[in-house]
Amino acid sequence: MSRQNYVFTSESVSEGHPDKLCDQISDAVLDALLAEEPAARVACEAFATTSTVVIGGEIGLKDEARLAEVMGDVPEIARKVIRDIGYEQEKFHWNTCHVLNFLHQQSAHIWQGVGNGGAGDQGIMFGYAVNETPELMPAPIQYAHAILRRLAEARKSGAEPTLGPDAKSQLSLRYEDGKPVEVTQIVVSHQHKDEAQTSDDIRAIVEPYVREMLPQGWLTEKTIWHVNPTGKFVIGGPDGDAGLTGRKIIVDTYGGAAPHGGGAFSGKDPTKVDRSAAYAARYLAKNVVAAGLADRCVIQLSYAIGVARPLSIYADTFGTGKVPDAQIEKAVGEVMELTPKGIRDQLDLCKPIYRRTSAYGHFGRQPEADGGFSWERTDLVEALKKAV
Repeated sequence: MSRQNYVFTSESVSEGHPDKLCDQISDAVLDALLAEEPAARVACEAFATTSTVVIGGEIGLKDEARLAEVMGDVPEIARKVIRDIGYEQEKFHWNTCHVLNFLHQQSAHIWQGVGNGGAGDQGIMFGYAVNETPELMPAPIQYAHAILRRLAEARKSGAEPTLGPDAKSQLSLRYEDGKPVEVTQIVVSHQHKDEAQTSDDIRAIVEPYVREMLPQGWLTEKTIWHVNPTGKFVIGGPDGDAGLTGRKIIVDTYGGAAPHGGGAFSGKDPTKVDRSAAYAARYLAKNVVAAGLADRCVIQLSYAIGVARPLSIYADTFGTGKVPDAQIEKAVGEVMELTPKGIRDQLDLCKPIYRRTSAYGHFGRQPEADGGFSWERTDLVEALKKAV
């Protein structure tokens, strides 16, 4: 039996965080190539520092002439991302920063492994779901994301013009009988534009938005607040700290509440099982919980490069399962074809839907009409019930 009474903490970072900026640039490049060709191959990384963004990796289209044209568009793709986030600082401005493009054509040796339907790499991927929030996500990471997303909306709308793009949040939640009941400590570090503003000034701005996003009763007189605890936070973004694609993998997933296979998502096309199989594992785990087969569920999948079928399927319901875990393992393999192609087809992943995933979490979002966040659907519930 897992612990029922404890405090658990998760963090989130805003779209203006240097690492998240790089994730968004990488996924914007991916979207541009998938818009050209659903079978595009992309492994794109970005690095950002003062006044400079460096983009590298390998990409591929069957139409090599068109590939060269898209390659030329990459600096403007990056600038648009930076502008959308809101960076117009003296030492990091979308219109004046240097964008260096070192993308090149994908290795033919990698292509040969993927071209026959095999996985683009070896690795292990995890998906997780838990019934403590409506989205079937762990509460600490879900609400840490929600706070920063709401503050970004207020900043971009002009309601809070003093806020800058770079921010972080962290929630420590007390659990009682296995359910979140109280925020014991909260951290919000938010970039701001006015040198004269103090931590108390920034708290006065952000606190109403924090209260708006958290469930009633979670904030109490005992809750300890840390808002800009080091003082001023004027220098932010890549001018304050370098950024790199793929460096916020726990923020991207479950906030540490579940295992992570180690592979990052952003900048990778859906033939890369680091991404697509992690989405499939979340899809399966969420449907297991939505079907009432367990209160918590983690699914692990494993792959080898060039091999289509998963090497293993593992399920753990932490003692909350209504049927044996082995039965769930068998059922998830029956209701979904877990080859890379089967995953791409069932979740319709070969679309330009990825930049939107690269800030505020890849999971716990609403499925969208154009196929975005398709892995958040719960349309396998009846099939799973029948399979078990």
